[in-house]
Amino acid sequence: MKLGLNIDHIATLREARKINEPDPLEAVFIAKNVGVDQITIHLREDRRHIHDDDLKAIIRASILPINVECACDESIIEFLCAQKPYKITLVPEKREEITTEGGLDLSYPSLKEIIKEFHKHQIQTAVFIDPQEENIAIAKQLGVNGIELHTGEYANLHLMLYSNLSRHKNTIKTLPTNRDTLRTQLANSLQKIQTSAELAERLELEVAAGHGLNYQNVRAIYEIGPITELNIGQSIIARAVFVGLGEAIREMYRSF
Repeated sequence: MKLGLNIDHIATLREARKINEPDPLEAVFIAKNVGVDQITIHLREDRRHIHDDDLKAIIRASILPINVECACDESIIEFLCAQKPYKITLVPEKREEITTEGGLDLSYPSLKEIIKEFHKHQIQTAVFIDPQEENIAIAKQLGVNGIELHTGEYANLHLMLYSNLSRHKNTIKTLPTNRDTLRTQLANSLQKIQTSAELAERLELEVAAGHGLNYQNVRAIYEIGPITELNIGQSIIARAVFVGLGEAIREMYRSF
């Protein structure tokens, strides 16, 4: 299983004070030395965390392959084609969202042309999608190299069932609090991820997963055979505040 470390929230901490540290580039070398396979960063339209200069510096200096998440924005696409990261994962994006909500709408008019443009520059492409079988079939038709399954629903259900989130001010109000209902929905969500991953494997697509994965919920996703890559960020960076980034990454590997 490959681990992609998402380092966006190091830049989030920097931007909270609008200064020059912590520098997300420093995390790349720590990650490499403890066995991380890939660095993932999200270049958002509003540049709320990772900036263009961050991306340039990380691509230039990193020994690890770089996976850039981005929306189907014309200016970002042009910029990324010039920078040539190893992989680009197309994701949905709304300015007002706190984090990515749901998978990409695969009916986006110019999506196939965008993917062709990335391939022209020898950039691997993936789409971040909800775990539904129809999405897998469409992704194959679009010509991507792989998919990343959105695990947010699974992660939220797991939090509501196995943590105190239901009693916290940040409780997910759209989800039930009845534990039996949560168990059923969690099992169904995990099954959708399993089924989607198996179909993608049959269609010879590389299968990654990510969003909301943490030390408590990652094991079940890790055990889904066709999934060969996990992209995890917030939980590792949050843990690093207390134990350091290297140890936080090691703890994640021990959770697999």
